[in-house]
Amino acid sequence: MKYIAFLRGVNVGGNSLIKMSDLKKIFEDLGFTNVQTYINSGNVIFEGDRKYFSKIPYKSFIISEKELNNVIENAPNSWKENDLRKYVAFVMDDLSPKDLAKEIKLKENIDYLDAGKNWLYLTTKLDGLTKSSFKDLIKLKFYKSLTIRNYNTILKINKIITS
Repeated sequence: MKYIAFLRGVNVGGNSLIKMSDLKKIFEDLGFTNVQTYINSGNVIFEGDRKYFSKIPYKSFIISEKELNNVIENAPNSWKENDLRKYVAFVMDDLSPKDLAKEIKLKENIDYLDAGKNWLYLTTKLDGLTKSSFKDLIKLKFYKSLTIRNYNTILKINKIITS
């Protein structure tokens, strides 16, 4: 089965720097197969046995190909519009996305949030980017339990694994 590991905090702001070729080798050395990385922000596509996930030396959200399809199929209907910035925040550490959503303050008519199974859909109108409250996520105690990806990245990874 194909899986995707979304590593948290890799190559962001000059922290936890790792070359994608080195990251690929780490996954291969753990026994995973058909390993490939996508862009320099810690996205790893691979095949292997779930029982070895705990050996991955980075905080990660690991999702199956089927679950990634679920993320895409359940994206908010509004995401069909082009005037939006769209992110998926994957929730780690057995936290409830619905509970976390209650703690996030939204800028009215700018930010929108929907809770999924183990993720949050974060939406901002492009004309309100500078006013968005999502920049304040970093101040919340659960922020380190999130790994966030642009929705376009999700779509491109899905295209890679289905081709």
